[in-house]
Amino acid sequence: MNTAYKFPKKTIRDISVHNKRILVRSDFNVPLSEAGEITSNFRITESLPTLKYLLERNCTVFVVAHLGRPEGRSNKTFSLEPVAAELKKLLPDYSVKFVSSTVDDKARQICKTAKPGTLTLLENLRFNSGEEANAPEFAEQIQKTVKADYFVQDGFGVVHRAHASTEAITHLIPSVAGLLLEKEVSVLQTTMQHPKHPFVAVVGGAKTSDKIGFIEELLDIADTILIGGAMANTFLKYQGYEIGKSKYEEGQEVEIATILKKAKTDQIILPSDVVVSKEIAKDSQIAQRHIDLVLNDEYILDLGSQTMKQFEATLGSASTVVWNGTLGFAEIPQFAKASESLASAIALKHQGITSVIGGGDTADFALDWLESNPSGQFTHISTGGGASLELMSGMKLPGLEALISA
Repeated sequence: MNTAYKFPKKTIRDISVHNKRILVRSDFNVPLSEAGEITSNFRITESLPTLKYLLERNCTVFVVAHLGRPEGRSNKTFSLEPVAAELKKLLPDYSVKFVSSTVDDKARQICKTAKPGTLTLLENLRFNSGEEANAPEFAEQIQKTVKADYFVQDGFGVVHRAHASTEAITHLIPSVAGLLLEKEVSVLQTTMQHPKHPFVAVVGGAKTSDKIGFIEELLDIADTILIGGAMANTFLKYQGYEIGKSKYEEGQEVEIATILKKAKTDQIILPSDVVVSKEIAKDSQIAQRHIDLVLNDEYILDLGSQTMKQFEATLGSASTVVWNGTLGFAEIPQFAKASESLASAIALKHQGITSVIGGGDTADFALDWLESNPSGQFTHISTGGGASLELMSGMKLPGLEALISA
């Protein structure tokens, strides 16, 4: 891959952090089981290079993050305490302390006595409504609590939001990027701005409106765009096909018309056959249908075998692949076959290609697939869903823009 892209902001490598007090914004929005146990520590492990870099330089490290959507209220279900326990396992050579509050007297006292070479994780930022409101006063309370010399933004999954811990805080403390943020932005921007061709994009998932900007950006740079998931239903519906009771998004006619008009011949490939069922259940009866033959009481829930052969043939000649969105109702195993086939084609059959997996549901699917296929390899799995999509769509990310320019 051409590496002409230059990261535009200063990072922790560009400043002297030795023995300093450092506030780090990480992304620890990890999935939890009903018992409150972490089911994937991917986002935590991806944050470790930055945390270790600072701890190795004898910094006093304070970490803030969020988990879930507690809507400004304290809720034990969304406590970061399990994350602190995981950090203790992953950083056995360092002291890791959890504070069960964020900006009260207790938190201030604990942070005041924190020693160099230690890490203190504060409680869920979103227990305070000021976080999502980007409230300057909440940012001030955070800084009064930790008294940091520098702020390090390393939560790629949240930099597309202007929140207190991504935007307001940068007005109070000199602010630079962490190593994960630098890696994410550099990989995604290099992929979109300087891809090796042929460049194939695979776009799935449910909401067409969320990905219109992404597809429009791809029209200028991708050689082929493969469309699946419920997004394909929206395109097929627009083209006049019967999609039965399938999920699709209304009100996208103008956008789809613009995309199809702008697309080069054969640049966009839609399904030619699909997997259908009359109910959405793990044991429901399924059938494969040509897209002309879907019945009005059926759901389209996955791509058919002929479509997947076409998709895989296209991937066979690719040098760069970007995948954002699963190809079927992948929460149910029998409707995850096309997504599994795609993962296999990218990560097992064609390991020489540069493969970038978007965050969110696509990353979760890819990580689950890798657990059963440990010899598989993706070049990059993003930690940020909305952030990766907005960045690859050419949008500005407030939490990135707010940092000191290089």
